[in-house]
Amino acid sequence: MGLNMAEAKNAKKKMSVEDILQCPECGGTNLARDYVRGELTCDDCGLVINDSYIDQGPDWRAFDQEQKTKRARAGAPMTYTIHDKGLSTVIDWKNKDSYGKGIPTRSRAQLYRLRKWQRRIRVSNATERNLAFALSELDRIASRMGLPRSVRESAAVIYRKAVDKNLIRGRSIEGVAAASLYAACRDCGVPRTLDEIAEVSRISRKEVGRTYRFLARELKLKLMPTSPMDYVSRFCNELKLSSNTQSLVVDILKKADEAELTSGRGPTGVVAAAIYIASLMNNERRTQREVAEVAGVTEVTIRNRYKELAEKLEIDVPL
Repeated sequence: MGLNMAEAKNAKKKMSVEDILQCPECGGTNLARDYVRGELTCDDCGLVINDSYIDQGPDWRAFDQEQKTKRARAGAPMTYTIHDKGLSTVIDWKNKDSYGKGIPTRSRAQLYRLRKWQRRIRVSNATERNLAFALSELDRIASRMGLPRSVRESAAVIYRKAVDKNLIRGRSIEGVAAASLYAACRDCGVPRTLDEIAEVSRISRKEVGRTYRFLARELKLKLMPTSPMDYVSRFCNELKLSSNTQSLVVDILKKADEAELTSGRGPTGVVAAAIYIASLMNNERRTQREVAEVAGVTEVTIRNRYKELAEKLEIDVPL
């Protein structure tokens, strides 16, 4: 019985191989493999032999960096943070050919000249020079602030739209780059204050805000106002507050939102006051100066918002 089952399995395997090698309908061997649609068809009669055909391909496994480099089927992904979107070629600084062999000494001078001209022609016109400088500045600011990759890509797209609409003329490249990054932070739900952007961008807060409003109007950016909730986790982590205190801050802000105490007020001032109240209630006291330095507001603002929240929400704050 066991032998019969084994023979049946072997016969089935042989039959499947024969089906792939020739058409079961007309017996033709002119088979076409369409890896885009995943189909195996017969060119003679048009029969679709297999509609889930898999591209077996060679073995692309790599066990070290050298094998990974040799067997790579594509380059780096396209990115908007580079002026040519990362699609240009680069002549490596290593004097080795594609097989890893050293370049002869007589050819190194020519390779040096090719490398130099490749760097020159990579930036061919004024628009690309503008993009190259602006995107490097944008990347520098984002690195200083520790922003994720998604925010950098979004900021690069906003800056490219501004270049396409000729909105850069008459404005500094650094100012437009900083304003694009501020808009991208709000769009991606990773808000940063104008003061934080201005501190690392060498542009005044007033200039960043003015340029941002201009870009938002001309590019029709529909960005919702930032909410105090967006700043809770970052401010609490910087103040080294526990998760219980952070949850209490969220509860206070929810009640304040329901009582309409957040509308028309700066989100950083409201969240700073809520953090100050929660730290007192949870016995993790932080001074008004400490909270003000982290939130980027004044102590007077915290006192005003703190009194307002405590009075309107009837919170008994231990002193």
